[in-house]
Amino acid sequence: MTINCDIAILGGGTGGYVAAIRAAQLGKEVVIIEQDKLGGTCLHRGCIPSKSLLRSAEVFALMQDSEDYGIAADNITLQFAKVQARKQGIVDQLHQGVQYLMRKNKIKVVQGKGRVIGPSIFSPQSGAVAVEYEDGEMETVVSKNLIIATGSRPRVLPGLEADGQLILNSDHALQLESLPESMLIVGGGVIGMEWASMLIDFGVKITVVEAAPQILPAEDQEVARELRKLLEKRGVTIYTEATLLTDTYVPASDQQELSITIRHQEQEHVLTVSKVLVSIGRQANAESIGLANTDVQIVNGFIKVNNKMQTTESHIYAIGDVIGGLQLAHAASHEGIAAVNHICGEEVHYNPLQISRCVYTRPEVASTGMTEQEATAQGIDVKVGKFPFKAIGKALVYGESDGFVKVIADRQTDDLLGVQIIGPQATDLISEAALAQFLDATPWEVAQTVHAHPTLAEILGEAMLAVDGKAIGM
Repeated sequence: MTINCDIAILGGGTGGYVAAIRAAQLGKEVVIIEQDKLGGTCLHRGCIPSKSLLRSAEVFALMQDSEDYGIAADNITLQFAKVQARKQGIVDQLHQGVQYLMRKNKIKVVQGKGRVIGPSIFSPQSGAVAVEYEDGEMETVVSKNLIIATGSRPRVLPGLEADGQLILNSDHALQLESLPESMLIVGGGVIGMEWASMLIDFGVKITVVEAAPQILPAEDQEVARELRKLLEKRGVTIYTEATLLTDTYVPASDQQELSITIRHQEQEHVLTVSKVLVSIGRQANAESIGLANTDVQIVNGFIKVNNKMQTTESHIYAIGDVIGGLQLAHAASHEGIAAVNHICGEEVHYNPLQISRCVYTRPEVASTGMTEQEATAQGIDVKVGKFPFKAIGKALVYGESDGFVKVIADRQTDDLLGVQIIGPQATDLISEAALAQFLDATPWEVAQTVHAHPTLAEILGEAMLAVDGKAIGM
């Protein structure tokens, strides 16, 4: 059988289903081909389940500090099975919501494994995808345009291949039935630091090993130093500029723990832990989807696209983790919208520099635009404003006054180049900064916005004033 449509989307994750909805809004007939569940990694193995666990860890830590708020609480216990059940309930509810959106927008979902088979016999400028169902039956989806949204999977570290028992990737970690006594996290990027923050709050002894000079290598140096300081204060051991020695993990005879040797500052350390979480990034799901049947180019494992999300075959687009870049769910969503808008002749608004980056540690980290180091490396004469949360009344009320907001501006043009936040609710606060960048606002213009008192958002107005040395609160 053959299914014909205007746009076929290979992959029903966040980028894929958002693209489908946008296409349906523009009157296109859309088919999503998904071999697993709608919602993809973000909903089932990433953003949503991990943030649910992080919230439980945050509440557990808050309850243990309840006397700081004048509340005495005894016999506080962690019921990890209920933590996991709550997580799954949230995932299931959102999964049902995505399925509803497909029905509401009359989007056909084909449940099977898709493989691009090249141009259709009907037109060299159309795409055809062979779909294999679980029972072995085959079907072909022929479309005028194809969007590849196949996502990514955890990157494998040779010598520490995940077995789901002693050595885990992030997928395995989300399914833990009980908490280990200790864990080594290999990789100090976003995922690694979120797990470090979560598990230390749950009472797990945590060690982090990162090869780069700082944790969160893509973020501002001052922000990374602040987060490291606060995590170490809570008991996390962090080694940066450290390497694992090849073939040096040794499982114990009872298989309950293993030993890993690392080299740090020219010294070797043997770390014995209950489990290891390998968190060294994600690789694109670009293999086994039939790209050899096309002229689509792969560069360093990722599909090459232009700023309209087009591949080197003009009728084939790609979005999300499979193209690399920020590998964030909200980035994938907007890439999907950009691709559909271009297909349909609509205006495309997409600028990677205006996509916020969020880290859900405690405290949270969020940023948009350039860091100070990136701007300076481009030869820009920058001016910087900083303001601490400890000078914000609402932060003191919350009992979360660690961290700061940092604003980077061009000294010559007064353009807002970037904003970095480490502190309470940073991932919510960053949206104001992102809006300011989108509207090409200057720090002075943001500072003139009346920020209600007492709110955490006041810190943005103060940090914008601090760029020109005019902060009021310090």
